[in-house]
Amino acid sequence: MSEVKTDETFRDHLATVTKEGKRKWIYPKKPSGKFYNTRTIVSIFLILFLIVVPFIKVSGHPLLLFDFPNRNFILFTIPFGPHDFHLFALAIIAFVVFIILFTAVFGRVFCGWACPQTVFMEMVFRKIEYLIEGDYKDQIKLNQNPWNLNKIIKKLTKHVIFYVIAFLVSNIFLAYIIGIDELSKIVTSPPTKHLAGFIAMLVFSGAFYWVFSYFREQACTLVCPYGRLQGVLLDQDSIVIAYDNVRGEPRGKIQKGASTENLGDCIDCHLCVDVCPTGIDIRNGIQLECVNCTACIDACDTVMEKINRPKGLIRYDSLRGIETKAKFRFTPRMALYSTVLVLLISVLSYLLLTRSDFSINILRTPGLLFQEQPDNKYSNIYDLNIINKTFNTAPIKLKLKDIDGELKLLGNEIQLKPQEKLDSKFILILPKSSIVKMNTPITIMVYSNDKLLKEVKTSFLGPVEEKRKS
Repeated sequence: MSEVKTDETFRDHLATVTKEGKRKWIYPKKPSGKFYNTRTIVSIFLILFLIVVPFIKVSGHPLLLFDFPNRNFILFTIPFGPHDFHLFALAIIAFVVFIILFTAVFGRVFCGWACPQTVFMEMVFRKIEYLIEGDYKDQIKLNQNPWNLNKIIKKLTKHVIFYVIAFLVSNIFLAYIIGIDELSKIVTSPPTKHLAGFIAMLVFSGAFYWVFSYFREQACTLVCPYGRLQGVLLDQDSIVIAYDNVRGEPRGKIQKGASTENLGDCIDCHLCVDVCPTGIDIRNGIQLECVNCTACIDACDTVMEKINRPKGLIRYDSLRGIETKAKFRFTPRMALYSTVLVLLISVLSYLLLTRSDFSINILRTPGLLFQEQPDNKYSNIYDLNIINKTFNTAPIKLKLKDIDGELKLLGNEIQLKPQEKLDSKFILILPKSSIVKMNTPITIMVYSNDKLLKEVKTSFLGPVEEKRKS
């Protein structure tokens, strides 16, 4: 019979690293069960979404595009550029707050169910590994065996398939950055014509292959900071995957003819540890290595069914719920996070709904007075700032409203390209008869293809006749 574990030294080191600091390779047992089947369905949907979206176009433009080099983005048919940085920053803040709230309430559900690292590792690469090399005991045996024809064929087949998948996925991710049309040019043309794109594809393919063939769970336990944030994000009321130590302890093996009256429901079968892809023992409590993959729940529920004991010894629950059987409650901290999140989303939604296709500003050039022109006329110089937030090239025309005058652009006619920002100047000339005071109010109408984009109110600085002063 085992006693309740009180030793906390397991928290002083990672489950995947030995005392000597060397990598401890993890061979997780092939999982099965209700949660695993559900996660498989969710993963198929997510992978299909990832593959299909780059091919979807609306009005000739991608549904999603993340062109980081040129700072151009398309989110569900809405184009964004460098001028929308404030929206991007606000969206990132809202996303971070959402992650904090979601983690405070539901723990690392994202890691187990939707994180690309987990989805690809457990639902693609690991399944292929099981298919070629067998379950965890077969894999251990294969790696311990000397190199022979059978081992070479299995290893070579596995790694070739791994790299092919990595190469295909790298192309898919690249399509999100440069667009499917540009990717098609790179794929169908000789590498010398698109050398930078070809090199980027090879580098990403190699990195992707390395992560899922070698680095694996280390990406979650060593690189990703999310697990370490649990210490400040989780509390006694957060829903996590937890072992019910109240019901399970003291644990012990079931022996024929022996009494189990003083034992808990945990029979110390070790299956929850065998199926863990990060090599931890969930019975030790919450650990940063746990990615909430639910494999231990399925393994434990299967054992509980076999020994005719209630399922749920390992389950989704809060620590308070396990210790006191209390139901989930919405804590003040969760309410505070929710309030901040609602405010951020409200502000972001308002800015998106009121966002115009063009940003137009017209200001009289500071520091300059009026200039006298022939035929008793006067002129002012104005600064023109326009941002085209649409997908189309926009010709821009300026007209005066309800006043006689002349507008002269300093330069060529304006043809504003998609997502282009223009800083230009123009001269406004008015007859002296139109100048009613020192700062005469005027309205300038901005058109594109005969469509009025905006009416900008400004003023014209000019002299005033003595009789007008009196």
